Amino acid sequence: MLQNVAAVLLDGVHPFELGVVCEVFGIDRSDDGLPVYDFAVVSAEGPRLGTHVGGLSVSTPYGLDRLEEADLVAVPAGSDYGRRDYPPELLDALRRAVNRGARVLSVCSGVFLLGAAGLLDGRRCAVHWHHAAALARMYPRASVEQDVLYVDEDPVITSAGTAAGIDACLHIVRKEQGPEVANKIARRMVVPPHRDGGQAQYIERPLPRSTCDTVGETLAWMEQHLDEEVTVEQLAARALMSPRTFARRFQQETGTTPYRWILRQRVLLAQELLEATDETMDAIAWRTGFGTAAALRHQFVRALGTTPHAYRRTFRGPEAARPGAAA
Repeated sequence: MLQNVAAVLLDGVHPFELGVVCEVFGIDRSDDGLPVYDFAVVSAEGPRLGTHVGGLSVSTPYGLDRLEEADLVAVPAGSDYGRRDYPPELLDALRRAVNRGARVLSVCSGVFLLGAAGLLDGRRCAVHWHHAAALARMYPRASVEQDVLYVDEDPVITSAGTAAGIDACLHIVRKEQGPEVANKIARRMVVPPHRDGGQAQYIERPLPRSTCDTVGETLAWMEQHLDEEVTVEQLAARALMSPRTFARRFQQETGTTPYRWILRQRVLLAQELLEATDETMDAIAWRTGFGTAAALRHQFVRALGTTPHAYRRTFRGPEAARPGAAA
């Protein structure tokens, strides 16, 4: 059973990510019949630590020896975690925790510490999309999944940026103590016990403006005609190439196929319309070339892991969910 939880900090810790762990595991909710965790904040670098917020510091009497009894060791994010050195004794303590059967959890950039300890090798992991390329470069034996909110590779659980730590913490509670406990904690926190979709819906990817050498003009035309069905043969004719040559050049200059490129641009345009307009799903499906609301929903879920209706509600608020807009 999950009973003993320790959050281990380094200088430059981010207060919000620390607060996420404290909120889920550090508050006595026994008045609601919820479990009380033996929770401690542990410092790996002395009794007082600075944060990335000016003038705010954290002090704690607990050192690394407190990790030896923890069922779960949480590592909140911190400044420059992808570029700093870590105390060898901290890396050893994390490895010992895993070897004796404890779990470790990272929130956002805390995953770099787990990588330094060798705990990501051969495992899938999550991180804020902004850090995904750096994490993959530093730890090539890890499989970085930048589109998810968290990854459970028991005993190593990694989460994406900021609030995704809440999702990961509640997941651990749900896994260890059941959905009823996790749902009650979520209700006290006034957060959803489980969020639809993944990080993909939060990644800012503006519609690209092509700088390609030979297919650039065709790409610009495609962007303006996403509502039309076109074939490779038609696109090749516009580019004054054979279909085979066009397909090869397109792959070389964009890194994908014409079909996948158009599909991605249609999803991006649908995201823009869902965020900025009150158009119905049928109207958005027509403008983006999906044809029907059902086809829009299918491709949207495949690309982003959430429905168009849920996406609009996330980015515009519940008032956007009006009759005729559902999908």
